[in-house]
Amino acid sequence: MAETFSKKEKREKKQKKKQDKAQRIEERRLNNDKGKGLDEMMAYVDENGNLTTVPPPTGRKREINVQDIQLGAAPIAPEETRKTGVVSFFSDKGFGFIIDNRTKEKIFFHRNELSQPVAEGDKVSFETERTSRGDNAVRVQKE
Repeated sequence: MAETFSKKEKREKKQKKKQDKAQRIEERRLNNDKGKGLDEMMAYVDENGNLTTVPPPTGRKREINVQDIQLGAAPIAPEETRKTGVVSFFSDKGFGFIIDNRTKEKIFFHRNELSQPVAEGDKVSFETERTSRGDNAVRVQKE
């Protein structure tokens, strides 16, 4: 009996798979890292924290003052509580806006926070308070 076309095709595919598998095994065997010397496997860390294959030079070492090492988050400088600005708008309804001299930001204020009456263009000093609608000027005093 003769071999059919599909049987022949299956046999050839099986042989091709065996050859491919043998070839992959041979490649893995040749590229194997086992048996390398200790020097080839070593990695070094330089003074900047980068990995390198070259050992660091032994001669120069930088002295570090322990007090200069900062642990945790950077300290936040306290913000000045009293700010200055100019009244840019004041309504008859009792509210207005101050332009902060340092940040040039418009800050809302209400007449209840005034220690004395103000008009547009007056220089004032104030403190800010965070509300649900943004910053409000409080304890506003005319300068």
